[in-house]
Amino acid sequence: MKKFAIAAATATALTLTMANAAFAQSTQATQAPMMLAAGEVTEAKEDVSDTWITTKVKADLVTEKGIPGTDIKVETNKGVVSLSSTTAVTDSQKDVAVKIAKNIKGVKAVSADGLKAE
Repeated sequence: MKKFAIAAATATALTLTMANAAFAQSTQATQAPMMLAAGEVTEAKEDVSDTWITTKVKADLVTEKGIPGTDIKVETNKGVVSLSSTTAVTDSQKDVAVKIAKNIKGVKAVSADGLKAE
């Protein structure tokens, strides 16, 4: 009977050890995609930030009196705002548009080369 108890205990210990090793391997396999997903979330936050900047600049341009905000195209890439327009704007309108864009949180630089001056 004593031999049976030792054999049963050994079998149980081996089973638990093997199960623990299998569990550890499956945990490692599932953690790698989670780390990758975390990296994708970081990229998504950057995109949202650029989108937010673009939206905020556009909204401020549209609500500013004396600025043809609906005619100004706004693009943002990594915090750098590019302003362009197919319609001509005055130098003072261009200056105001640049000032508005620079005052938005998260804007690193503003390029108004695409704004046509009268």
